[in-house]
Amino acid sequence: MSAADRLSAFGYAAGWRLVRTLPRGFTGTLFSLGADFVSRRGKGGVRQLRRNLARVVPQADEAELDELTRRAMRSYARYWHETFRLPSMDAEAIYRKAEAEISGKENLDAALAQGNGAILALPHSGNWDVAGIWLVGHSGPFTTVVERLKPESLYRRFVAYRESLGFEVLPASGGTTSFRLLLQRLRENKVVCLVADRDLGAGGVPVTFFGEQTKMPGGAARLAASTGAALLPVGCWYTEDGWGLRIHPRVRVTARAEIPAAIQALADVFAGDIAAHPADWHMLQKFWLADLEAEEAKPPGGGGVGE
Repeated sequence: MSAADRLSAFGYAAGWRLVRTLPRGFTGTLFSLGADFVSRRGKGGVRQLRRNLARVVPQADEAELDELTRRAMRSYARYWHETFRLPSMDAEAIYRKAEAEISGKENLDAALAQGNGAILALPHSGNWDVAGIWLVGHSGPFTTVVERLKPESLYRRFVAYRESLGFEVLPASGGTTSFRLLLQRLRENKVVCLVADRDLGAGGVPVTFFGEQTKMPGGAARLAASTGAALLPVGCWYTEDGWGLRIHPRVRVTARAEIPAAIQALADVFAGDIAAHPADWHMLQKFWLADLEAEEAKPPGGGGVGE
């Protein structure tokens, strides 16, 4: 394990231990101040977040974009603050609060009544762990796939944390084995949840998103085409003192030939929710093809002008 990996693992472990033992108001203020500090520096992921948000709100001027980026980093800090505190929070109270805010749960109920399972597809927005807590309370344990983080100790900590909330967690690097288990769960009329806006593999489906080209993972639509499960887009965002959740109507996909259209339909629904709540889209990585291709075009070891 490298020194950077050891430092990262130590930082997350300390977060889980310390944040939940200190007063919530105090730690919340610290996270917000930290978000403001990194926003002012405007480096790395913050700089890329600002570029991403410029596509979402192209009408914003420089000052408005600065303010939106600051609020977005506060939202991202709130996600981590809640992540560190959730293991010590009352899951039943979280469920009741989310239950009071959610809309569209009839779409999930109708899907499960048909007996073919349901696939909930979400973007990196709001607090998807809270959405999972609501789902466990509403319809029982579900299965999800997560990126295999480094170091391994950090990945295991995340898995243990989410399993403690009632999630069945599979690694994104599981390949065929994970896909087969997802198929099995859907055939058992269970729920599968997939974060489905950022393509981490080589099999992404081209889509138009906020007027530009990118790729999104096709796994959710492939699962739906293979099993007859309902593909349901989900929006997550923050309210002042809680969480907004919306389960959208089913995206129809019954054959592999329909997968590209289904992923574009998902992208369109995601775009609508993100446009309504841009500060809660936590996309600090290069996302659009134009940015990714520019990165690939850089000479080895070179950062380019302004990098």
